[in-house]
Amino acid sequence: MTTPAPAVNTVGWFEIASDDPEGVQRFYGDLFGWRFRTDEDSAAVGMDYRLISYDGDDEVRGGVLGTGGDMPGHAVFTVLVRDVTETCRKVEALGGKVLSEVVGNESGPDFAYLHDPSGNLFGVFAPAAS
Repeated sequence: MTTPAPAVNTVGWFEIASDDPEGVQRFYGDLFGWRFRTDEDSAAVGMDYRLISYDGDDEVRGGVLGTGGDMPGHAVFTVLVRDVTETCRKVEALGGKVLSEVVGNESGPDFAYLHDPSGNLFGVFAPAAS
């Protein structure tokens, strides 16, 4: 079964961060049959990031971030948007909070981490320009 690409303003990615990425990989792999592979772009800059595909679906749907103990573990959903900067502006206007400046590079998406008015963590991203 192939899952279609996410539509704008829908959850398009998720991330699980842990100081035990091997254990997280084993847990979710055994539980749901998820498959994992190293993100070579992240590895090239010293990050431990593993891409997740679902059983029977070759599309990458999420990632596991090895924190090395530098940040608390978390699981966060990320919404695909047209414009990360504009979405951050709207979040603040609606009573939320921007936790990070917009981050991105030529080969990767722009993204930001945010809080909703209740303090729940979520992310937004826009694909890199082709």
